[in-house]
Amino acid sequence: MDATVIEGVGSLAAMLTTGSFIPQAWLTFRTKDVSGISLGMYSAFTTGVALWLLYGMAMGSWPITVANAITLSLAMAILLMKLVYGKQ
Repeated sequence: MDATVIEGVGSLAAMLTTGSFIPQAWLTFRTKDVSGISLGMYSAFTTGVALWLLYGMAMGSWPITVANAITLSLAMAILLMKLVYGKQ
């Protein structure tokens, strides 16, 4: 497959996965409702996203890097909210 097509597929995948995460993150930020969030799952998810970010940077893939940088910042914020508001 042509490199341009591959980058296009990666870009579309990055936009869809990151874009689908944004409404849930926004809802969590607005409501501060973290009761349905598993601390273990979100810790593993955030770690996984951080590793994908490192992978994207190592591979020089901007779609993977940008998408995971955005998702990581949102996931870390939600994880922090879980730690702060989850004890209430």
